Amino acid sequence: MAIDEQQISSIVSQVLGRLQQEGVIGSQVAAPSAPQPIARIQPPAVSVGGSDGIFPDLDSAVAAARVGQKQLVEATLDTRKQMIAAMRQIILDNLENLARLAVDETGLGRYEDKLNKNRLVATKTPGVEDLQPIAWTGDDGMTLVERAPWGVIGAIAPTTNPSETIICNSIGMIAAGNSVVFCPHPSAKRVTNLAVSLFNRAIQSAGGPKNLVCSLAEPSIEYAQALMKHPGIRLLVVTGGPGVVKAAMNSGKKAICAGPGNPPAVVDETADLAAAARHIYAGATLDNNIVCIAEKEIIAVAAIADRLKEELKRCGAYELNASQTERLMKVILLKQNGPGEESEINKKWVGKDAHVILREIGVEAPSTCRMVLCEVNRNHPLVWTEQLMPVIPLVRVRDIDEAIELARDCEHGYGHTATIHSKHVDHMHRMARVMDTCIFVKNGPTFAGLGLGGEGPTSFTIAHPTGEGLTTAQHFTRLRRCVLKDSFRIV
Repeated sequence: MAIDEQQISSIVSQVLGRLQQEGVIGSQVAAPSAPQPIARIQPPAVSVGGSDGIFPDLDSAVAAARVGQKQLVEATLDTRKQMIAAMRQIILDNLENLARLAVDETGLGRYEDKLNKNRLVATKTPGVEDLQPIAWTGDDGMTLVERAPWGVIGAIAPTTNPSETIICNSIGMIAAGNSVVFCPHPSAKRVTNLAVSLFNRAIQSAGGPKNLVCSLAEPSIEYAQALMKHPGIRLLVVTGGPGVVKAAMNSGKKAICAGPGNPPAVVDETADLAAAARHIYAGATLDNNIVCIAEKEIIAVAAIADRLKEELKRCGAYELNASQTERLMKVILLKQNGPGEESEINKKWVGKDAHVILREIGVEAPSTCRMVLCEVNRNHPLVWTEQLMPVIPLVRVRDIDEAIELARDCEHGYGHTATIHSKHVDHMHRMARVMDTCIFVKNGPTFAGLGLGGEGPTSFTIAHPTGEGLTTAQHFTRLRRCVLKDSFRIV
């Protein structure tokens, strides 16, 4: 059915009205309404080789970024703060454009969730305030430690969170005094480059230089490989799968890398099951589960497993029986491996709506259904695989000890994200110690760990392989110590 501009405006107004009433998604998440239609859009024009930061080749992008970065470090901190404020505002002014284009171009996720994610990174990514100096004074004088920029950063962005990664990385990197050259995922180049062009317009409107945020008009694997080796790049920031992370870490450059995750959600016999179900349902279905922190499998103590499933179905989950689950595996997995190994997913179904996936196996579910639930044994391929789909396996275990053991194993030691629903302090403490993840959430959806309905700053580059965790401006700096010997002590 064709949708005219008036209908689009009405849809957007309804969505924004609901978001204003509810705030950014919190711990109490209501059952979602029917998904809104998404219109194909023509994004604002982006110029190549002009002032929008989009370049036809890597060398010209790096050269322009180098010039912009030198001008940035000569500007005042107040100018830098004004630039960051303008960058935040231009994203808030273009939330609908970015969200609609991301779904339209990549075919992944949900428009209403991308609105929330883009708003989150625009408002809760730390800026210049993240860079606090440290000073010591004493009989021997004063020592000052400040955070200095690297220069030109090379960054590789994913197709799963294309605009969100660009937004949070750009704010943090520029706040730290750097410029950045992005290599977008080829399947998300339009939305990535739209975000880049918006930032360049915002920065220049605030008195900042051109080309602090640069990108490639036609990205490719070859460009990504060249970016990692380019002599003009001082630091690499990579968000992607195991292959690109390994390449970055072997590049010979300093690298900050965000890799895959397979976050487990453990539910013990003391949990508030209604709340646990709401939180798991909300977290596992965020943007159709393409977010790396989203719950990928549920591990439930046997005593409460049936009641938990009923609560999940009350939230809107559709539970498959054994034969339906087998049919589904033939659709969403290209190759099934054994326990302890990840299977090969069919990328055709990554990020698709639950009811669309169900329809492929002859199951009709309402469009409001956002989760496919299937109970499986601990050796099932779904438990060990990061599917990036709203297909969530549930494993029934004997007790909390078995639950934590399985959670540790199926997370593969990535150290990414995990969550537990429990009122037992010892259970929560023990799992936190065993998992040793960058993000550990107790009694909430995993996205609370991103600051979405939880406290703290946000980031969509969660660098667990290299140890930085949720990256902010301070991670894109080098520590510099300046010493004044003697004759400075005041008291």
